[in-house]
Amino acid sequence: MATTSTQPPPMEVSTPHQVWNFVRHYLEMCIAMCLGIAVGDIIYFAIARAAGYSDPFGQLPVLSLAVVTFSMTAPMVAWMRFRGMDWRLINEMSAAMIILAGLVLAAGLVGLVPMGQLALLEHALMMPCMLVPMLLRADQYTGRSGKMAHMRHGA
Repeated sequence: MATTSTQPPPMEVSTPHQVWNFVRHYLEMCIAMCLGIAVGDIIYFAIARAAGYSDPFGQLPVLSLAVVTFSMTAPMVAWMRFRGMDWRLINEMSAAMIILAGLVLAAGLVGLVPMGQLALLEHALMMPCMLVPMLLRADQYTGRSGKMAHMRHGA
């Protein structure tokens, strides 16, 4: 007796649609991170000024780096989860942000970058850094694997 599958075959996703899925996801995460850093910087600078620090990035470089990392990563994680992304992808993207912070800090500690510039350097590198895990899991971010179909698309 032959058994037939009741599941329909996976739909092919056109190349332009795959590119759009990838770009859309990247832009959505960039927006979430930019909003997070805008709000995070306002709060951080207000608290630092109240504590007597007029230039927290320069005066508190390690703390500033940690604050920037959190301010950009937390809203990115929230957005990815809201969109229904798998925790594995969220953890990989978060790890990329933390690894970047570690590399930026190491560059500062060995004198490649002035310590007062660490947070600004991280600001500049976080968006390109996101592309690394995205390209490593391109099947997921383009929809080729079929996993993108499980994401909520209307937000």
